[in-house]
Amino acid sequence: MTQSTKIFLRRRLAVFIAALLVVGLGFLVAKDSVRSWYEISTGADFVGAGSGEAIVTVLPGETGQQIAESLVESGVTASFAPTYRALLATDGLFYPGDYSLKKGMNSKIAVEALLDGGNRIEKTALIKEGYRASQIFKTLSDIYGVPINDFEAVTPSDLGLPKEALNLDGYLFPATYSFSSTDTALSMLEAMWNRMQQELDELNVPDAKIHETLTLAGLVQREGRSSSDFAKMSRTFLNRIKVGMHLQSDATVSYGVNSSTVSTTAAQRANDNPWNTYKYAGLPVGPISAPGTEAIKAALAPASGDWLFFCTVNLETGETEFNATYAGHQASVAKWQAWMRANPGWE
Repeated sequence: MTQSTKIFLRRRLAVFIAALLVVGLGFLVAKDSVRSWYEISTGADFVGAGSGEAIVTVLPGETGQQIAESLVESGVTASFAPTYRALLATDGLFYPGDYSLKKGMNSKIAVEALLDGGNRIEKTALIKEGYRASQIFKTLSDIYGVPINDFEAVTPSDLGLPKEALNLDGYLFPATYSFSSTDTALSMLEAMWNRMQQELDELNVPDAKIHETLTLAGLVQREGRSSSDFAKMSRTFLNRIKVGMHLQSDATVSYGVNSSTVSTTAAQRANDNPWNTYKYAGLPVGPISAPGTEAIKAALAPASGDWLFFCTVNLETGETEFNATYAGHQASVAKWQAWMRANPGWE
């Protein structure tokens, strides 16, 4: 055999071996493809709408495969294949959250149930007017199990609040909210700030006036016992600022020393903090509570009047008297003191 023949044969052998490798690799790829197709084309399925209860959680960003696996793992559907096919066959959107389904459901019925918003489990939280941020955090933490520290870690810049905001007080709109287990402290507080922005937009509050408006509104909300008095309180505070009087609001004093009492002590009123309106003139440096719609409206449209003083003479009914003179105010204070003596235990 000549040298050239040997070289030719070696080349033929190399080509043959390479061809075998290509065929072998092709077979492996084809085998994997057949297996993947087989896995989503076969599998047992339940018949009917199921019974009992199973909670399925859809997490943000989950794929259809992950949702199908969750349905199987929770006992809602029998196997992955028919569940995944049912998911692929729908054009619906799956929203994050907890869903109340049945165990032993037919895959198609289970997917339809997952698309039904009525099966989404949502706990509601009532955030009351006048709440401080700390009260809001505790309410949400108690209901949804999110640590209070998570709420406290959210900063004004995280929510995009006005640059004047020192904290979240006054910027979270008081209302009833529905959240799920997939919500975080940030997402809950974002929803509340978005709701406040919606309210401010509807009332035509310009961005440059948001902080000032909410500061006055939060003060009115905390001091007021009845929404019917809000506009008069707003005017009283503005009148005092106009004539150079300190606001002397006990609500700002309590806030500044982290107290929740209505009455304040001489030491508290002397405390040096920027919310203390006995010590500093004008409005406090920021809101002291979450104002509702009526308080915000009162801040924007105060009543007409020359009042410089007000005093709640009955803490139980909220009866409040407004006066233009100090003598008249002293008479109202005497009524309040008499009521307090007759009703010990009120603070």
